[in-house]
Amino acid sequence: MPDNAEETLDPDLAIIDPHHHLWDLRPLLPMFPEPRHRFLEALVPVAHYTFDHFNAEVAGSGHNVVASVFMECGAFYNAAYGEALKPVGEVEYVNGVAAQSASGLYGEARLCAGIVGHADLTLGAAAGEVLDALKAAAPGRFRGIRHQGAWDADPDVLGPPFHAPPELYRDATFREGFAELGKRGMSFDAWILEPQIPDVIDLARAFPDTPICLDHCGTPLGCASYSGKLEERFDTWAANIRELGTCENVMVKLGGLAMHNCAMPEEGPAAGIGSEELARLWKPYIETCIEAFGTKRAMFESNYPVDRWGATYPVLWNAFKRITVGASAEEKADLYAGNAARFYDIEEVLG
Repeated sequence: MPDNAEETLDPDLAIIDPHHHLWDLRPLLPMFPEPRHRFLEALVPVAHYTFDHFNAEVAGSGHNVVASVFMECGAFYNAAYGEALKPVGEVEYVNGVAAQSASGLYGEARLCAGIVGHADLTLGAAAGEVLDALKAAAPGRFRGIRHQGAWDADPDVLGPPFHAPPELYRDATFREGFAELGKRGMSFDAWILEPQIPDVIDLARAFPDTPICLDHCGTPLGCASYSGKLEERFDTWAANIRELGTCENVMVKLGGLAMHNCAMPEEGPAAGIGSEELARLWKPYIETCIEAFGTKRAMFESNYPVDRWGATYPVLWNAFKRITVGASAEEKADLYAGNAARFYDIEEVLG
């Protein structure tokens, strides 16, 4: 049994973890003097989180994680490339990590088999040059970008490092850049906060041929000015999720709920709460998303190490498996691996 307090549920079920990060935040922390915002403070224990850390997480979990997809996080940028092209450094770094994993010397999982980078779409059409450079940096693994749009009128929801401009996804120049993705057959990951889901709906309808994935169930909020309001806001969140689910080009990632922003749980990091309690907290959100998108357009994610705030890696996957205990074998195969493999075009990892 792995080094955790729970027996691994359904240990043979193949998992592709389609959303995790690798970073070294230690050089950046001095830029944010104490007392730091709670979200930043939650990341301090995992400020150094690179291949060895994530590989150990996967190998020791007891779960059958066969592959993963790296999600951009502003790490390892190369300033020598200039402002627009510096995110290429992140993709170069991760492509090297993927090659390390693919060697087979570090375990059977193929980590970072797919790579999602970042390009500043507010460059408009000029973003196309950045997209081409990202693809050239990892031609066999680069799949698309994430340009996060998370914003709230209450600055304490996110803290100073994370705020995007309001209504970014509706901006005309942003959309000029977004159009460059479609020309290249690339995907887009959208991270926003729950009140912003209508922005993703509008974007998806404006670009019906571009694959979009909504991260973290749309990030329900239970912190700062939203503290104690999860139940009050649930129906609004659910209505927007159902509306977004009518957009056939959109998928949803089932996870991210262990972030401090969501307050499910309220205490962390890795507060020792078991998978039964986490499944109870997350079930209304996970089930609503699956009902809205169907089992062919949803995928479970770890969002590690951010979700380490509320759940250890093995317990997080146990919680998901408790929620889907009644699903068929085919539905589980899609939700845990197949949909991620198809969306990120890494089906070869499933053999």
